[in-house]
Amino acid sequence: MTRTPATDRKSRGSTRTKMLVAAAEVLRERGAAGVTIDEVLARSGAPRGSVYHHFPDGRNQILTEALQYAGEAITEVIDNAAANGGMFLVRKFVVFWEELLVESNFTAGCPVVAAAIGCADEEPQLTTVAGRILSHWRDALTRAFVSDGFTESDAASLAITCIASLEGGVVLCRSTRSVGPLKDVASQLEFLIKSREFVQRYGLPTAGRADDSTTAGRH
Repeated sequence: MTRTPATDRKSRGSTRTKMLVAAAEVLRERGAAGVTIDEVLARSGAPRGSVYHHFPDGRNQILTEALQYAGEAITEVIDNAAANGGMFLVRKFVVFWEELLVESNFTAGCPVVAAAIGCADEEPQLTTVAGRILSHWRDALTRAFVSDGFTESDAASLAITCIASLEGGVVLCRSTRSVGPLKDVASQLEFLIKSREFVQRYGLPTAGRADDSTTAGRH
C-alpha cells in the first residue's frame, strides 16, 4: 500500500487521531453530509464515549477538525514541494493524487473541495476552513511560479488554473475509475506553463515573423 501523510499518521495515531482520520475518509468519499458519528465510530473502532470526551462540541467539531487534518496532509505536500518551482509542485501534486486514488480504489476525492462546495447554510464553518486551505495552496503555488520568474499576476493566474484543473481531474478520475484524466490534465498544464515561459522570455510571435518564416521555407 502506498503510504501518504494521512496513512502514516493513522498507523501511529491515538483514538482521537483515528477518529479524525475516519471522519476525513468519509468526507473524501461522501462529502460533509455523509459524515455521521456512527460512521466515524464504526471506521475508527472507537467507543461511543470517545465522541464527547475528545470532541465535546459533537459532530460539528469532528467535521471541522477532520477537514483541517485532511487539508494539512495535502498542504504538507504542497509546502514541501513549493521551493522547487511551479512545475515540480504540479507534478508532485499529480503523483500524490494518483497514489491516493489508486490506494482508495477511486473512492477518495479531495476533502477540501467536498467541504467547499457543500451546503454553506448547514455547515458554514466548513466553507470558511476550506476557503482558507485553498487560499494557502494558491498562495504557495503563486510563490513557486514567482520563483520561476513569472510576474506576480501571471503566477497567481497560473496557480488558480492549476488548482482548478487538477481538482477537476481528480473528480473525473473518480467517475472513470482511471488516473488517465489526471495525466491528461497534467500534460496540458505542463504545456501551458512551458508556453507561458516561452512567451515571457521571447514575446508573442508577430504576424510579420510568421510570414517571413513561411516565405523562407518556400526558397
